[in-house]
Amino acid sequence: MTTPEQLFRADGGLKVRSQGYLKPVLGLVALLALANCDEALTSSVAPQPRPVAPPAPALNAYVPPSAASQDLARFYQRVERDLLTRGMLRSDGGGPDTPYDASDLERNFETIAFFNEYPDHAVTATTYSTEGQLSRWSAPIRVQTEFAPSVSPEMRAKDAEQVETFTARLSKVTGHPMSVVTRKANFHVFFAGKDDGAYVVSRLKQLVPGIDQPLLDLVANPRSNIDCFVIASPTNRSLHRFVRAVVLIRAELPDMLRRSCIHEEMAQGLGLSNDSNAARPSIFNDDDEFALLTSHDEKLLTMLYDPRLEPGVAVEDARPVVRIIARELMGQQL
Repeated sequence: MTTPEQLFRADGGLKVRSQGYLKPVLGLVALLALANCDEALTSSVAPQPRPVAPPAPALNAYVPPSAASQDLARFYQRVERDLLTRGMLRSDGGGPDTPYDASDLERNFETIAFFNEYPDHAVTATTYSTEGQLSRWSAPIRVQTEFAPSVSPEMRAKDAEQVETFTARLSKVTGHPMSVVTRKANFHVFFAGKDDGAYVVSRLKQLVPGIDQPLLDLVANPRSNIDCFVIASPTNRSLHRFVRAVVLIRAELPDMLRRSCIHEEMAQGLGLSNDSNAARPSIFNDDDEFALLTSHDEKLLTMLYDPRLEPGVAVEDARPVVRIIARELMGQQL
């Protein structure tokens, strides 16, 4: 749907979305001391009250956004209004004005699933390139939503619900096991604002060991035209099988741009890492026409996780199978 500013790979890849308009509460553990009771005590002896422990602080307690963050939120609101006024950020999934057939699906899948827009940056820790080969998840995906301090409680509840709903949709479309968890996640979706750079950098260092400093610099102070990105990481032993992903979405985004980021970055974190100007109706396009996952995009995800395609398969070897799958999905004969 949009053009990434940069693409890094440390032990994984970074997909940065650049908008086309600019180019639980913590559990409290109480330790109760048990003392021997004296049988001589009577009921007239009043028990001593136990000291009351102070309440535990809330996890990432809400801190109101700064003036600079509020200015950025107003900027994004203007951007969203402008796009909607121009008929962009469509949520209808396409219609009679956006026809596509099996050949379109086949072509778009090859471009979006097998290639990256900036292959010169697509290197892994082992320096092996995965350009022209299929990458996806093999292990079950455990999604956890995390919030930086500047995200309000109201937005946390709304964002968590949308991530949970979209996770269920992605699992149904791909046939791959995906669930929302509160611990031991391997797919993290962060919502953080302009004021939360230090928090996000600290968390990324924990989640992505050996992460490149340029990426940390980008996270600490992202440009205003970068509204969300995803890092999808394989292992050195299996460069085409993702084992971890991190999505970061700006807290200042208004509703539609926020939902658009959830859809695009979570879908790309599954393995559809490229964009194509020829893909329509699709969120994997630079033109911002569609905000939410379309029927075309659902078919791409179904193809990506079809068992007839193995992680690491080269595009040349995959073409005959891709052609068959595309025609099956469109109800067209070979």
